[in-house]
Amino acid sequence: MAELLSKINNPNDLKKLGKGDLAALAGEIREQIITTVSRTGGHLASNLGVVELTIALYYALDLDKDKVVWDVGHLIYTHKLLTGRVEAFKTLRQYKGLSGFPKKEESPYDLLTSGHSSTAPSTTLGIVCARDLMKTKEKVVAVIGDASLMGGMAFEALNNIGHLQKNVIVVLNDNEMGISKSVGALSNYLNRIITAQMYNRFKKDVEFLLKKVPAIGGKMVQLGKRIEESLKSLLVPGMLFEELGFRYIGPIDGHNLPVMIDTFQKILKLNGKPILVHVLTKKGKGYKFAEKKPWKFHSTPPFNIKTGDSTQIDKLTYTGVFGETLCELARENRKIIAISAGMPHGTGLDKFSTEFPERFFDTGISEQHAVGFAAGLTLKEFQPVVAIYSTFLQRAYDQIFHEICLQKAPVILAIDRAGIVGEDGPTHHGLFDFAYLRSLPGIAVSSPKDGEELKGMLKTALASKRPMAIRYPRDFIPEGKLSAEMKPIPIGKGEILRQGKAGLILSIGSMVYPSLEAAEDLAGEGINVEVINARFVKPLDESLIVEAVKRNKNVLIVEEHSFIGGFGSAVLELLGGQNEEGIKVSRLAMPDKFIEAGKREKILELYGLTGTGIARKFKECLNR
Repeated sequence: MAELLSKINNPNDLKKLGKGDLAALAGEIREQIITTVSRTGGHLASNLGVVELTIALYYALDLDKDKVVWDVGHLIYTHKLLTGRVEAFKTLRQYKGLSGFPKKEESPYDLLTSGHSSTAPSTTLGIVCARDLMKTKEKVVAVIGDASLMGGMAFEALNNIGHLQKNVIVVLNDNEMGISKSVGALSNYLNRIITAQMYNRFKKDVEFLLKKVPAIGGKMVQLGKRIEESLKSLLVPGMLFEELGFRYIGPIDGHNLPVMIDTFQKILKLNGKPILVHVLTKKGKGYKFAEKKPWKFHSTPPFNIKTGDSTQIDKLTYTGVFGETLCELARENRKIIAISAGMPHGTGLDKFSTEFPERFFDTGISEQHAVGFAAGLTLKEFQPVVAIYSTFLQRAYDQIFHEICLQKAPVILAIDRAGIVGEDGPTHHGLFDFAYLRSLPGIAVSSPKDGEELKGMLKTALASKRPMAIRYPRDFIPEGKLSAEMKPIPIGKGEILRQGKAGLILSIGSMVYPSLEAAEDLAGEGINVEVINARFVKPLDESLIVEAVKRNKNVLIVEEHSFIGGFGSAVLELLGGQNEEGIKVSRLAMPDKFIEAGKREKILELYGLTGTGIARKFKECLNR
């Protein structure tokens, strides 16, 4: 039983526990996280790594007034358990349940609804400047991981924080570096000195007195600073942050509660320049399978606690087909380069990275750089394939415009997690890529209906020598065998899948098979409809679509994308210039709002993007 955890209704309840109870509390929290995530899926390894960090930080702060901004937000499970959500935690990442990320509507302790990386330092600085303008005294802390710190936005913010010299605390959660006993001991000793109020007051007093010494006082102060900096460069890896204008503290053991609590309590008493606290944690801490394979448990489906094995049905996914196909093509084409922005496993490039290590590049969490880097490769006639989730590719929009489309650089964008991604929710759904890509000149934008088409589109893209995007869902490929043959698909060419005279269902990508299912259901009621798989949202197969619309008059356009700016908008733009009488066009897509979290199939059903829903919508159109 979680006896200690049940006593925590808000973070300040931590102070009612003895410090000796906190290690036991950490154990209860880990057990709760492992048990829940084994049932719901979620971000396990990183959350297990920050249990003590969260407890220590919240023990030192007064969260009735102090503020904490978690970067990305995927490691806030302990935060949720310490902020009054123990009973609701079993609903984690479920439809209408707790979000797997911070959510403003869920708790006053969730300052922001977030899910993208490298944003916390910027937001934190905004909060701090607002605090100072209002002349209040609360402490503001940003917690950011070592991978997220590599994002350009984070460095821009750190530079600005250092320039403004605001009283802000940045906690760097470093879960990649091992803890060296020698460095750790020296660092802890140095930290105890430099966080002590007496030391800092003494340092200021000495500097003040030395400056009063004629001729040499200022030089002695500068010499002292150089000696201090030299010691730090030898003892701690913090000179980069010192140069940015931060006072660097660390590295400290992120699983040593007494040391962390003592460090945070002392830091909170310091004022003046910004402080960066470097905390070393271990991903998967306390669960042996996650410790051994943290990448596997970064974002995991439900699993068996005893074995660590996934309980998800093992079926072929679009991601898997993409990864296998790219390897197959790369064996014959030495110019193919694969690029990931920190997600080689999630995008299916892990096998490519093993088989062709010299032709694989992981840029880390830096989508802008990944796309710009790919464009540079094309100048030497390499063929880069950049695999990025739809929601994260948004961050590289300017590079797609400037480095790819404007230059006509033949970069292939493999857009994974397009459409509804499920339990990760509104920050991760990929519902805007058609809209933000098709407005750019020169790029072809496609979406395969199944694994066969994905293979063919990838082969087509490599042969086209032009910019091309291929978007596909986080889903299993439709049932059926996947042949070894790769059939190129002419760019801008759709296909008629079913003949009919009662109307037309015009669909693309993941909605093609549900549209065929709807057509079967309608045929059972004596309504025979034509079904077209458009394949491309840009360029459209204009002649195919226009002729089909003229034949049928009643048209339903279906897509797994936002209602605004997507495939339906493209077709309406085309039909707007046709001046054809009697055409009735209806659309079925995601509404103009941020879509909630829930299992993919649940969300699609909720918004009518299933065979049954499409058939129902088509009948409504006929009766309109």
